[in-house]
Formats: sequence, C-alpha cells, structure tokens
Amino acid sequence: MATSAMAGQQIEMMGAARPHRRTQSVAERNRSLLEAQRKARRGPTPEVFFAKHIDNTRLVKADDPERRREMRQFTVAMSMLFLLVMVYVWQHFMAIEIGYRVEAQRQQVEQLREQNHQLRLSEAQLTDPERIDKLAKQLGLDAPQPGQVIRPDGSNASAEGPVWAEVKTPAIVAR
Repeated sequence: MATSAMAGQQIEMMGAARPHRRTQSVAERNRSLLEAQRKARRGPTPEVFFAKHIDNTRLVKADDPERRREMRQFTVAMSMLFLLVMVYVWQHFMAIEIGYRVEAQRQQVEQLREQNHQLRLSEAQLTDPERIDKLAKQLGLDAPQPGQVIRPDGSNASAEGPVWAEVKTPAIVAR
C-alpha cells in the first residue's frame, strides 16, 4: 500500500517536471526526472515499506541431539568449575576464620597468664608471715601455748619437745 503511494507520487512529479515540448533532448529530460525524484525523497534514499504477514505458529523446532549433548557437556563442565571455585572459596574463608579464632585464643591465653601472674602476686602478699603476724596482733591473737597445737597424725607437739628434722626411709612392700 505504501509502495503504491510512493510510486504514484513519483509518477505525478515526473509528469509535472516533464515539459510538453518535444524538442527537449533525452539528457535534459533525464536530468529533470532525477531532480524531481530527489525533491520527492525525504532522505538520501527513498522510503519503502513492505507489509509482511508471516505466521510462525505452526513451526516446531527440530530436536538436535548433538546440540543437546554439547549443552549437557557444557553444563557439567560449568558445574564442576563452579563446584571447584566454591570449595576453594570455602577453604579460604575457613582459613581466615580459623586464623581469627587462633588470634582470639592467643589473646585469651595472654590475659589468663597476666591474671595468673596477678593472682600469684596477690597470694604472695597475702601469705607474707610479717603481714599475718601484724594482723594477728591487731586482732589480739598470741603465739600458741604448749598443748594447743595438735598434729594431724594425732601426736601432741608440745609433749615430745622440739623435734629435729630426720629422714625416714620408705618401706618397700613386695607384692
């Protein structure tokens, strides 16, 4: 439809551009026709529209077993590559996480060492005999009288008198 309208326009312009004289030469006539065509154009080329009525509803794509096999191989290869990359990434992040855990535990060990050191210093200060003696005197306590001290083995320390350090050999029991 659009093509016939364009052709009709061009024919009218050619008819208007053609003089009615027979004395005009062929070259002049061709030149005037070319000018008329150029004026009728919108751009450098004429616009032509074709209406295509195509019905693809009955078309069915043919099954290609070779293409399907290639796609399956490609999918398997990409899946394996993805799996390998994910394993690598997982290992990398686990190594980083373990590094953080190790560092946190090192800091905890250092804190515990420092705390242990502080507790030992505190124990040494609290068990100082001079300090204990001062506290006992402030509370009104005296040195024990003879007969007040009883040993865990049941003997009376004051009844025997002073005891010198002695070495006792352990008894060997045969089984």
